[in-house]
Amino acid sequence: MRRGWLAVAAATMTALTACSSGGGSTSSADAPGDPAKASGDITVLTNRTDLVQDGTLKKYAAEFNKLYPGVKVNFEGLTDYEGETRIRMNTENYGDVLLIPNSLPVGRYPTFFAPLGDTSLAKTFDYTDHATVQDKVYGLANIGVANGFVYNKAVWAQAGITEWPTTPEQFIDDLKAVKAKTGAIPYYTNYKDGWPLTNWSNVLGSPGCDAGARDALADTDEPWTAGKDLHTADQLLFDIVHEKLAEPDPTTSNWENSKTLIGSGKIGSMWLGSWAVSQMQAAAKAAGRDPSTIGFMPFPTQSGGQFCSVLRPDYQYAVNVHSKHKDAARAWLDWFITKSGSAVAEASISSVKGAALPDSLKPFQEKNVRFIQESQNKIDAVNKIDKASEIGITSQDYRQRLVDLARGSAAGDAASFFKDLNKKWSDSRRTIAG
Repeated sequence: MRRGWLAVAAATMTALTACSSGGGSTSSADAPGDPAKASGDITVLTNRTDLVQDGTLKKYAAEFNKLYPGVKVNFEGLTDYEGETRIRMNTENYGDVLLIPNSLPVGRYPTFFAPLGDTSLAKTFDYTDHATVQDKVYGLANIGVANGFVYNKAVWAQAGITEWPTTPEQFIDDLKAVKAKTGAIPYYTNYKDGWPLTNWSNVLGSPGCDAGARDALADTDEPWTAGKDLHTADQLLFDIVHEKLAEPDPTTSNWENSKTLIGSGKIGSMWLGSWAVSQMQAAAKAAGRDPSTIGFMPFPTQSGGQFCSVLRPDYQYAVNVHSKHKDAARAWLDWFITKSGSAVAEASISSVKGAALPDSLKPFQEKNVRFIQESQNKIDAVNKIDKASEIGITSQDYRQRLVDLARGSAAGDAASFFKDLNKKWSDSRRTIAG
């Protein structure tokens, strides 16, 4: 199951930026002072259809009801969460608690969500700045996500690799060793499902160890110039595919099956968020393999002798501004983030300040990987430029085109592709600047 804010460019949410189901409300979603008085039926929209189907969320609700007996929690799992939620948010019927769609501009949050409090929430939770409008916080993340490569340690060890690569060139050499010595597919793009390719934009900040790398796009004419983060990431992806180190036919790839393939040692690595580690470990266990063979490594660049990994929020939870049971909705939201233990259960980084890192990221600590929290001070400006350029830096389309070029199914090369992207971006910046 996909996780995180990877999937859809902010520019694609045209329906919601053009209209809405109402003018919003100043009614806050306050936490109930007395749990016994919170009541009502609430619906929670989620992208985790797997947790709905296997009963995990129902078990959480049963624990929640021990403290809030008057609240009935219903779950609705959406397979195409972004698409289906985007449509429903043109009405008032989009659940009581929901994950804020990635494609909704932050400035529109007050139209659709009830404020959860002011900026003092930052004392308790990380990432509140990603959902703050005029000193009001409209969303709280359950977990934070580090970026990196999920990899099968046994496969890499069989290829004779014992240390993390420190340069893109070394990473390519390591993938070649995996191919030559193990028979495994060195890297899997998940091209067909598409959304996993969007995670490549989350590299922003890691190569240069710069928390403001995404913000810097607002002031950059040519982001795909050698030495800049987007060029470093996209050149590596191009080289992986061009050197035939990815799946032979990306058009037939399958996300769910890729979990089994990497868990059983038939895939060497995939670029994803740290949220994916627990899912791949579960797949390894189901395949009769040791779950601990699934590891996580940072992007293969260093700054000052250190790897860097950007921390960002996963989907943020919000309360529908039209909910008739805001106190009950807020009670569930707070309990799930702070009391359910779901972050620990999924080996993720809790958004609650001071929480311990999951075991999957202990190697990052041991090897002194520097964690940096991504700044989003200029995200609206970046989104405007991206929309006008029609590139879609957080969408899957342009990287699918990059993969097509690399595998020879489309005409062109990396240099001309990057030149075109730079022109579109610089032209868009000039247009917006007037």
